[in-house]
Amino acid sequence: MADNTASVGWFLPALAGPLLYAVTNHIDKHLLQTYFRQGGVGVLILYSALLSAMALPVVWWADPSVLDVDLHNILILGGVAVLDVLLLWAYLNALAADEPTVVIVFYQLVPVLGLGFGYLLLGETISAAQLAAMAAILAGAALVSFEVEGKRRRFKRHTVGWMALACTCWALETTIFKKVALQENVWRSFFWEHLILAGVGLGIFTLASQYRRRFLHGFRSNSTAVLALNVLNEGLYMTGNLAVAFAAMLAPVALILLMNAFQPFFVLLIGLGLAALLPRLATERIEASHLLRKSVAIGITGVGTYVLLTN
Repeated sequence: MADNTASVGWFLPALAGPLLYAVTNHIDKHLLQTYFRQGGVGVLILYSALLSAMALPVVWWADPSVLDVDLHNILILGGVAVLDVLLLWAYLNALAADEPTVVIVFYQLVPVLGLGFGYLLLGETISAAQLAAMAAILAGAALVSFEVEGKRRRFKRHTVGWMALACTCWALETTIFKKVALQENVWRSFFWEHLILAGVGLGIFTLASQYRRRFLHGFRSNSTAVLALNVLNEGLYMTGNLAVAFAAMLAPVALILLMNAFQPFFVLLIGLGLAALLPRLATERIEASHLLRKSVAIGITGVGTYVLLTN
């Protein structure tokens, strides 16, 4: 009985993370399509960066010693915050032009790149099974890298290029963050990363007049809807992060990371639900051939992720 309780204790929060992330993926797509068709990527980056300050009081409450961080590590975390912005910029550019499920499948490349950066920067090892798993994940991503219409195939260089950049930034910033957090602690590192991220957002607002005008115009024109959706979006994302952090205290990190493989499945499931119940909000292509290709890609990358993180 105790073992079952412990199992549910880590499994449900770990599963909540990718589910909440999947919801934010669809909210991002809705914001880009409905409110920010022109210059939307820059405006959403502004919202995300500025609203990251929402986490600061919570982190301060959790660890009042967050200011006691070495200056060298603060500068490194500043680089992590810049990588966060580049990651968001690349992800939103890909999402603006493609389906949420296709975009999120590419995120399964993050553990592949993370393992590579861990090998180069942290001296971690890569087994033969992990190399095979990395190849499987790449094969799964390749399935959604082409647009197939009849006998015509078109390489999605826009989506692939932006998501390659996004995955590289995510893997690199995760590796760097881990290196700093091992010297400080997670709360301190998280606090300074988000403080600097909010500062980057303030800098963009002050210096980038084009984004500032569109940000203010969108806020004035649809203030209630835009602000509510963005606050909801950031709140869900931070809640997902907290759920995953809680789960990581109850189970091995590899098991928690493995749960991220469910995110593309949740994105696809939500997309199908929207297509059936709220077709005006749907953005997924639901033709049989497209669904089959996306489903196979999710399956292959999921199996590859399992092998990668359990060997």
